[in-house]
Amino acid sequence: MRATWALPSFRLAPAFIFLMLAVPLLSACGYNTIPTQEEQAKAAWSDVLNQYQRRADLIPNLVETVRGYAAHEEKTLEGVVEARAKATQVTVTPDTLTDPNAFKAFQDNQAGLTSALSRLLAVVENYPDLKANQNFMALQAQLEGTENRIAVARRDYIETVRVYNTSLKTFPAMLWNTFWFRNQPFQNFTVAEDKLEAPKVDFGTKQGG
Repeated sequence: MRATWALPSFRLAPAFIFLMLAVPLLSACGYNTIPTQEEQAKAAWSDVLNQYQRRADLIPNLVETVRGYAAHEEKTLEGVVEARAKATQVTVTPDTLTDPNAFKAFQDNQAGLTSALSRLLAVVENYPDLKANQNFMALQAQLEGTENRIAVARRDYIETVRVYNTSLKTFPAMLWNTFWFRNQPFQNFTVAEDKLEAPKVDFGTKQGG
């Protein structure tokens, strides 16, 4: 009777030892990787949203300041106001980053606002007094700084998502995702880099007056 039970236990020993060694290894390099990188990507996206919101908050004061000097540029001003409204209507939360339609709408609307702001700043070049206005200069400086922060936040998000999405389809993390997490890849920016340049800021230093 003892020999009958000892033989199966002996045969199972190698498999048991393998599992004891493999489970900690897979856990260390796969199980914890996915949730960690997921949270990092969500945090990076939150920073992107914060920077875009910072820009949106600057626009009302910027528009009113320009209107005070260039009221007849109403079409350009309204274009900025409308673009801002569209940009703030679509929000992609960290929990909905897998939705390609929502992400594309967000990206397109933000790009539209960037274009509208660029047109506004181009019009401002025709108004030396406005360019020399202290309030406008301060707003321009804040806008430039915000555009730079947006570019940095986007770049960080793009890289973080690249790493996360790669983990979802490479060994060993993909095994945990296939049989346990079942996470979907996050959406990422597709706009060409040259379309993300901040509007040029000219503080009027070349003006004679």
